[in-house]
Amino acid sequence: MGRLDGKVAIVSGGARGQGEAEVRLFAAEGAKVVFGDVLHDLGEAVAADVGPNAHYLPLDVTDPEAWQKAVAETTSRFGPPTVLVNNAGVLLFGVSMVDTSLEDYMRVININQVGVFLGMKYTVPAMIEAGGGSIVNISSTNGIAGYGGTVAYTASKFAVRGMTKNAALELGKHGIRVNSIHPGGVDTAMTAPDTLGDAISDEEREATFAMLPLGRVGQPVEIAHLAAYLASDDSSYSTGAEFIADGGMLAGVVNPEV
Repeated sequence: MGRLDGKVAIVSGGARGQGEAEVRLFAAEGAKVVFGDVLHDLGEAVAADVGPNAHYLPLDVTDPEAWQKAVAETTSRFGPPTVLVNNAGVLLFGVSMVDTSLEDYMRVININQVGVFLGMKYTVPAMIEAGGGSIVNISSTNGIAGYGGTVAYTASKFAVRGMTKNAALELGKHGIRVNSIHPGGVDTAMTAPDTLGDAISDEEREATFAMLPLGRVGQPVEIAHLAAYLASDDSSYSTGAEFIADGGMLAGVVNPEV
């Protein structure tokens, strides 16, 4: 018996990183999972590897029609969704506010913020029809505190945190819980050296992780386990809340002399 037996989940950004870890863990825990991405080859490979409990479809989270198709296909294949994980996101790192173009700013906002809004907007009616469920929005430690050179990303992740609370207030009467996860210091493609480019060296990146209270980088599966908890009935009295998984990043500064 898996703790997600009987659940039908939609996961955005599921072709790699945290999203892939969520897809694999959810399916292993008994859920039927439909996941989307714009990385089609990777997505198809994940679905083939996971097996019949997972189905991949193309999903541009900024496209309302793509979300409507995802919900319809999920309902047709497995039944109405009872879990939504808004995982898809992009990072713009190491660019000052005054040097951030409006085009780059809006790209981050549209994927990270508008994508979450559309995911909830089009999934909630089917979730109400199913009798309730759980929405898990992936924010960031940047949704709790700022970090220089990430104005668009930080703005989008604060917005995810706020939308989560608003949705929780509106949807509780329908038996739908809505919570946000705030990862920090996780080893994904988003924080890989080739993504961050010249904004931070490999040495600086490793030194940053080493300074965390836990002294290491987090792994995507660790975030997936938290998402599975929030998707499951084990978290039945949690809604409108932030769940932080950051190796202690937001706790403060480690004093190496103590």
